Amino acid sequence: MSIRVNRRSFMKKSLIASTGSAFAIDSAKGAGKESLTIRVEPGSKATLPQGKIGDLKVSRMLLGGNLLTHYTHSRDLQYVYNLTANYNTEEKIHETMALAEAHGINTLSIHNPPGIVPMLKRYRYRYGGKMQWIICPTAPVEPGMKAYTEQVKDLIDNGTEAIYLWGVHSDRLIAEGKVDLVRQAVEIAKDHGVPSGVGAHDLRVVVACEKNKIANDFYIKTFHHHNYPTGPKPDELKNPYQEIPGYWCKDPAETIEVMKSVTKPWIAFKVMAAGAIPPKDAFRYVLENGADHMLAGMFDFEIAEDVKIFNEIVSGLKNRTRPWRS
Repeated sequence: MSIRVNRRSFMKKSLIASTGSAFAIDSAKGAGKESLTIRVEPGSKATLPQGKIGDLKVSRMLLGGNLLTHYTHSRDLQYVYNLTANYNTEEKIHETMALAEAHGINTLSIHNPPGIVPMLKRYRYRYGGKMQWIICPTAPVEPGMKAYTEQVKDLIDNGTEAIYLWGVHSDRLIAEGKVDLVRQAVEIAKDHGVPSGVGAHDLRVVVACEKNKIANDFYIKTFHHHNYPTGPKPDELKNPYQEIPGYWCKDPAETIEVMKSVTKPWIAFKVMAAGAIPPKDAFRYVLENGADHMLAGMFDFEIAEDVKIFNEIVSGLKNRTRPWRS
């Protein structure tokens, strides 16, 4: 095992070597502490099935990070961003993560704006939180890969369990024919000893990665149907994906077909089209049509019900379009 991997293992053990439970949090305020107990609500079935991505055991439902970073995709409702930012304080975010853990969610996926990793570390260090992190670096992906490599190393040294190439980057790189930079980004994370994924909004990213035999360990790909009021209309689908607000999966049927032949684990995201599709409808659609895992952006008060819905759907699944790949 490389020196870098040993450093990562040491850092991770140091970060989580605190006492306490994710289910009972002591919130420090000045010199005193205020006890805050996280309880599992009756009927929530506080377990979740898991799959394996690399050497990580990952719950099939993951906690999405956008609401935690206040990036709400709220369309033209300008006040929603500020509402979320005022509600999801750091204390509330930590409470939300603990509540997710209490209901069996063991992993979150988040991008890397300033301040996020220190906030996640405080959750681990202060409260003994065990939530795993799958993070996409936001550093530029460009020839030489200097800044990107440095950010990957820093994320892993600080405890990140898996890295993926941000879909904002991969969409652009594939559109520009720069598949070699995608390959390099994947290899950098693998060289540092963690599972390495590729994120995408554009299905052409998955097609190019498979065609060029890029050795990523998983995909994080948008997936939702279009049967909701603000979903795209047929004439809008003729335009480039980036120009149409209100949806994140341009061709769900084509996504289903392409992913059938992909043997790598698939984490679906934007499954509720940023809140436009009810959870029961969204979860069933992505699970029946091939996703191995899914991200759900949730406020704390939504977690118990969403986990219950997810478990009910998984337990009743009879026909999937794709075998489980994790």
